[in-house]
Amino acid sequence: MAAFAEGVPCWVDAMLPDVAAGRRFYGEVFGWSFGEATGKEYGYRTQAYRDGKNVAALAPKRDGRMPTVWTVYLATPDAGALTARVLRAGGRVVREPLPVGSFGTMALAADPEGAVFGLWQAAAYPGFALHQEPGSYCWAEVCSREAAAVDPFYEEVFGYVAADVPEGDGSDFRMWSPAGREPGPETAVAGRALVGDTVPAEMPAHFLVYFRVEDCDATAASVVRLGGRIRSAPVDVPPYGRMAVFADDQGAEFAVLQEL
Repeated sequence: MAAFAEGVPCWVDAMLPDVAAGRRFYGEVFGWSFGEATGKEYGYRTQAYRDGKNVAALAPKRDGRMPTVWTVYLATPDAGALTARVLRAGGRVVREPLPVGSFGTMALAADPEGAVFGLWQAAAYPGFALHQEPGSYCWAEVCSREAAAVDPFYEEVFGYVAADVPEGDGSDFRMWSPAGREPGPETAVAGRALVGDTVPAEMPAHFLVYFRVEDCDATAASVVRLGGRIRSAPVDVPPYGRMAVFADDQGAEFAVLQEL
């Protein structure tokens, strides 16, 4: 499996109060199957598979004060050097680089507005075996309030090159492509969205993880039937597809995208 370039999303996991309930929910919503939980060295994670290929992991919350949330991990060849860049650029290190058995090294960082993301330095485990296909990861974006606070941060830390897409409310949506690539939708690996006045002020900046689905509306119906909630109802977003935002039955938010 080819390594992921620096700054490219390479893995996602969800921290949940009840992993067994998460298996039931996501198993039905995305058609995932699951392996056995790993030991302490690997964080007691339960690997999720689609068509026999690893797509994500579910992990138990070690502390009830921790958020119930999906986290995206960005690839790096050197987690120590990258966390140093995070600090120089005005972010903070939430968890220092930590070896995860023979798999690799992980860290958690936060941007200047507090949005948390993971870092992954691969060893035996590069990351996704399947993505951009139904039932697997397809996109991530940081939801921020001040573009001027976060855009320079990500572009300095990861060397992203940017392309702005005007939004209907007069703001812009920024797409980031890896260093050395021509910026634009064809090469973009992540994005920055500005949250509007309709979002409660107490909601912190955060990353929103997207999964590809074959039918956005059918997925919405499944989410509700399984005890989840619709945060943003299905809507067409040309030319990218039909999308919706949900919370699972334990409160972790995620989005889905259907190609049109």
